[in-house]
Amino acid sequence: MSDEQMTPEAAYEQRLQAYEGRVLVPGRPGQDPVNVPMIRHWVEAMGDANPVYLSAEAARATGRDGVVAPASMVQAWTMRGYAATTAPEASDPTPFDELVALLAEGGYTSVVATDSEFEFHRELVPGDEISTEEVVESISPEKRTGLGAGRFVTTVRTYRDASGTAVATQKWRTLRFRPAAKKALRPRPAVNQDNEFWFAAAKEKRLVVQRCRSCETLRHPPGPCCPHCQSFDWDTVTASGRGTVYSYVVAHHPPHPAFEYPLLIAVVELAEGTRLITNLVGVAPDDVAIGMLVRLDWLEADPQLTLPVFRPATDRP
Repeated sequence: MSDEQMTPEAAYEQRLQAYEGRVLVPGRPGQDPVNVPMIRHWVEAMGDANPVYLSAEAARATGRDGVVAPASMVQAWTMRGYAATTAPEASDPTPFDELVALLAEGGYTSVVATDSEFEFHRELVPGDEISTEEVVESISPEKRTGLGAGRFVTTVRTYRDASGTAVATQKWRTLRFRPAAKKALRPRPAVNQDNEFWFAAAKEKRLVVQRCRSCETLRHPPGPCCPHCQSFDWDTVTASGRGTVYSYVVAHHPPHPAFEYPLLIAVVELAEGTRLITNLVGVAPDDVAIGMLVRLDWLEADPQLTLPVFRPATDRP
């Protein structure tokens, strides 16, 4: 079948399968040779007390020539580190970047590691120079999983010493998946005995402000004690819903699926004098200004959560 006769789906599948057997990482050397200080950090972090990793005497008692590195540490010797991944040359697309982009083109934008299988050929010793090469073994047809439709990408990493001899191999499998369409809930507020009344009123679309019964000072956020007269006696007043923008930020990152972006987060000063953190709606970020008049509206985020938001006072529903 010619390229012109292929369906878009078949053409995409052909492009994906062309990566099988392709080298993604071509013999990249580690930044440092195997060394005792890094071994020490590793075994201390892992709580591994085997003396052959740090004591030459203990290692020789087992028939070894000296200390050896933990086998599972082989991957650490070839990790690039932060500086290498942010260097200017790191911005050049690699075969790995191209594969990730191709998978993203198909909607497989999320990833989770599924398993890793190691085979060790010899122990590493201080002074060994380790490099790694990674080759695509297979890319599965689309599978249905609990996370969403996805493809299992299996690669084989070969770790070699300075002579080119393989010291270990690793079969590494990840699931690149298309997240299942599901409306994410807003993060739950931290409701406690001091603020429960406020969220209960919001559920009824009433914006209330806590008031000290002794000195009549209003306060927000809610608390058990008046900061002015230290009285624990309080009630509430219903806010008018009028206010002004005291401060605001425009959030772009990190994205959360429960929110729409750009996300306007504001400190609104109510006509009653207290302030609360809220969202601004019905206005573009470039049109927001400090001191702008706003009015109360309500966001029914989900059946369990209703929250006050504010929109420009001149705006009409």
